[in-house]
Amino acid sequence: MRNLFIGIAILFMISCKNKEQRQAYLWPDLKPPVATQKEHLRMIHGDTVNDPYYWMYDYFGKGPDSTAVINYLKEENAYTDSMMTGTKNFREKLFIELKARIKEKDESVPVFDNGYYYYTRTEEGKQYYKYCRKKGSLDAAEEILLDVDQMAEGKPYYSVGGMTVSDDNKLLAYGVDEVSRRQYTLYIKNLETGTIYPDAIRNTQGDPCFAADNKTIFYTANHPVTLLGEKIKKHILGEPEAKDIVVYEEKDKSNYIGVGRSKNKQYILIVSQSTTSSEVKWIAAAQPDLPCQTFAPRKKDVLYDVIPTENKFLIRTNWNAQNFRLMECPLTQTTQDNWKEVIPHRADVLLEGIEPYRDFMVIEERKGGLMQLRVQNKKTGQERFIAFEEPAYAAGVNANPDYESNTLRYYYTSLTTPASIYDYDMNSEKSRLMKQQEVGGGYDKTEYVSERLTATAKDGSRVPISLVYKKGYKKDGQSPLLLYAYGSYGISMDASFSSSRISLLDRGFAFAIAHVRGGEDLGRQWYEDGKLMKKKNTFTDFIDCAQFLIDQKYTNKEHLYAQGGSAGGLLMGAIVTMAPEMWKGVIAQVPFVDVINTMLDESIPLTTNEFEEWGNPKDEAYYRYMKSYSPYENVTKRDYPNILVTTGLHDSQVQYFEPAKWVAKMRALKTDRNVLLLKTDMDFGHGGASGRFDYLKDIAFIYAFVFALEGIQE
Repeated sequence: MRNLFIGIAILFMISCKNKEQRQAYLWPDLKPPVATQKEHLRMIHGDTVNDPYYWMYDYFGKGPDSTAVINYLKEENAYTDSMMTGTKNFREKLFIELKARIKEKDESVPVFDNGYYYYTRTEEGKQYYKYCRKKGSLDAAEEILLDVDQMAEGKPYYSVGGMTVSDDNKLLAYGVDEVSRRQYTLYIKNLETGTIYPDAIRNTQGDPCFAADNKTIFYTANHPVTLLGEKIKKHILGEPEAKDIVVYEEKDKSNYIGVGRSKNKQYILIVSQSTTSSEVKWIAAAQPDLPCQTFAPRKKDVLYDVIPTENKFLIRTNWNAQNFRLMECPLTQTTQDNWKEVIPHRADVLLEGIEPYRDFMVIEERKGGLMQLRVQNKKTGQERFIAFEEPAYAAGVNANPDYESNTLRYYYTSLTTPASIYDYDMNSEKSRLMKQQEVGGGYDKTEYVSERLTATAKDGSRVPISLVYKKGYKKDGQSPLLLYAYGSYGISMDASFSSSRISLLDRGFAFAIAHVRGGEDLGRQWYEDGKLMKKKNTFTDFIDCAQFLIDQKYTNKEHLYAQGGSAGGLLMGAIVTMAPEMWKGVIAQVPFVDVINTMLDESIPLTTNEFEEWGNPKDEAYYRYMKSYSPYENVTKRDYPNILVTTGLHDSQVQYFEPAKWVAKMRALKTDRNVLLLKTDMDFGHGGASGRFDYLKDIAFIYAFVFALEGIQE
């Protein structure tokens, strides 16, 4: 997905000065780069469009323009650095400030699985993690499975994913991405000897999965160019990759595929899913040589998940149930005509997930835009909700690998409450706080106020807003406010804590999340009303939320800032097209802004997967609708607000050339003297830096840009 990178890069600040004391940052009077224009005609549906910056696609093609692409991006970076040179010392102070809030020497809450306690720990000054375990007891000797600090030495980017241990606890399979394009190489480590086997499997999704025989590993193989997951393969330990067997091949390029082991360890589950339909296949984990079997054939507009238990399958599905319902079927009769309803559909509640145990079932559901956890005793049928008291928060099931356990581990956080891990005893019905994120610098949550507001959209829809500010924030229409949203793929933006954001709030800003259509914040219909031919609802919802905050005197147009990334970056591009006068500044991170050209090019990663999200522009109706909102298509001679655009050269989710082309076109046509900056990270991709601290430099840069516009220089 062109989803916003893990953590969501939301903004932040410290120590409020009176507005009268603020001095505007003096932007250097420099000439920005001027990108070369070359005629390139796109002709489709009787419509001819000249794309003068199409040549910027050339870097990964290594064609004649590849050097010109790099030179242009470097020129833009140099211009951005020069424009921001006066904020250099402030940025360094901000970085130190942000880093000081992170506990450098830390340890996660151990998770018990198959006889071992697993946890991660970090060391002072180190960027990465050590993955560790202890056998049987937390007093046992520590075993370091992977020392990522050591593995990542000398590498600008390093990401480890998909760690899984064999049933006999002797082998570790894991994926490594050193480029930031989410193409993982799988490795297998002998945990008894420390030896890493020569088995190295390239171009994978980073999702290895052991069968019960401790030697068979299932994984998803990606296409080397489109990065599309195409095949589920089976690797036998010690055999060359060339002998890996294709267990399943996906023919529908609009589907994502993946493989995993069921919680009760009995099944290997292969999932193929688009945004509108899905299909699950299974293999008995103890019989990995048998062919996979189809659980239920895919059907148009039917999504389903499978949750195996010891005596039946549970199925979460939207079959005749827009907000999903729970059904069950026998282990030997899995086709749809054997499904029996367990939890019915509810118009006001979205069934998000099921966490199975032998004696309990935990139901994750969303009501009124907020998550609920409902614990059901399977023996007695009794149910209990875990209570959450704040007006806006994020909560959900955490790591619970032990199917036999009677303890639920869940997380809770809010705009004012740091990330917290709880253990809930499902017999005694009591929660125990296991760990809460420690925030350096003396953070006191009682100094901050969180609110849940509701704006009315132009069509009458009620759009929730989650908001936080420090006590003393004046609602006089003169205070600065940063409004954030995403609004795509049905991803809900819950209100969570950010230690970095304190730097925003302490400098007098309010921070708000607009829960716009395109997410599932208010149920599946909320998503359906913000995609395809209704995509513009996402943009108008955001603008209506901004106007509501202005009307309610939280801010005004001279102090209102907007931020979003990836598909949320498309939102940023749309709002500067539709309502450029509303924003003092806009931060568009890795923005998906060249919608038509990307969706016409099926060689670009993710394009075919996302026809059901955006539409296929080869269909004229979709083409015309996309063209009416796509930011790149709608750049014209007009005034634009101050804009900071960020991207990564190796981004696999939103290719670098989308924001680069967009900026070049705005530079050529904009009629204002506002600031337009493009910052390209030449080493990283969609999620930015991989280390614990390096990404804070990007946050400090974004803060410094916003503070400069607001006249805050310390």
